[in-house]
Amino acid sequence: MHFFKTSFDYDHPWRHVQVGIWHKYPNPHCSHVLTVDVLDRSVDPRTGVVRTERILGCKQKAPVWIVKLLGGSEDAFVREVTFVDPVSQRTSIVSTNMSMSQYVTCLERIHYTPDASRPLEKTRFSQTAEIQTRMPIFTSLANRLERWSCERFGDNARLGRMGFEFVLRNMWESRSPRHVEQ
Repeated sequence: MHFFKTSFDYDHPWRHVQVGIWHKYPNPHCSHVLTVDVLDRSVDPRTGVVRTERILGCKQKAPVWIVKLLGGSEDAFVREVTFVDPVSQRTSIVSTNMSMSQYVTCLERIHYTPDASRPLEKTRFSQTAEIQTRMPIFTSLANRLERWSCERFGDNARLGRMGFEFVLRNMWESRSPRHVEQ
């Protein structure tokens, strides 16, 4: 099993980041995400927590050695479930790959919360991923596939951050009086 972990702050309040999440795609930094389909959205009447389930359609090239050994295509699908708690101002996202899951699984967890020191100005982002192959008999191949998957995940996480920062800037900074040129 391989792990990925990162955390940082967005220079936007939680409420802005929360709105931005639903506008993250498309963006010029994440051209590999082609479609986003909402399967279900519901509100817990007791807690007010909003649950949204989506499918993201992606197109990614896999290394030749993976395609030769395992088959597959460039089309990939990810199931994403988001929980937004407006009372505690916490957004949690859990994603897992649907494509090639018989060979490798990637379980991603993301949390957005107001930054502890500047809650009205910044949002804390934390992300983890657990990547595990399902081929116990082929240890060498499994290790190589996990390592490649973890590297690809890290690359996509960096693109995702750049893309989301682009979206947030376009949504909010052009409207904010502090960013208007004198």
